[in-house]
Amino acid sequence: MKGVTGKTGPVQLSCFYVGSALCGIDINLIQEMNKQMEMTTVPQAPEYVLGIMNLRGRIVTIIDLGRKLGLSWSRKTESSRIIIVNSRDENIGLLVDRITDVVTARWEEVEPTPSNIKGVQGKYFQGVLKASKELVAILDVETVLADD
Repeated sequence: MKGVTGKTGPVQLSCFYVGSALCGIDINLIQEMNKQMEMTTVPQAPEYVLGIMNLRGRIVTIIDLGRKLGLSWSRKTESSRIIIVNSRDENIGLLVDRITDVVTARWEEVEPTPSNIKGVQGKYFQGVLKASKELVAILDVETVLADD
């Protein structure tokens, strides 16, 4: 039986916090996680674009995921990380507050996203997964990056 995402089979989610919201991304979409925070600001960019960085010869646009999701600005701390994904042949870095662990589940276990998850707009998520004691909101990377 298909879950709400229309996908079936196993999935591994790399989990992280954006503010108090526990989110996850399909591990197959992640190129790398980086703690480098040096970036160049881009004039007249949308407010959620923090800047660009040169990552081993590749230009990566860095987005404050908290701001993009309608939460508070992310604070750059020792536990902050940038999750590098590829969207439409462009490298995008998502600034998150901290990385947690990897959760293994099945797509069939994913439930519909509530319209509002801890102040986060539900349209940016594929669904939610009940993991141990918390709900993991599964980020729809393409929707987050396509929406201005």
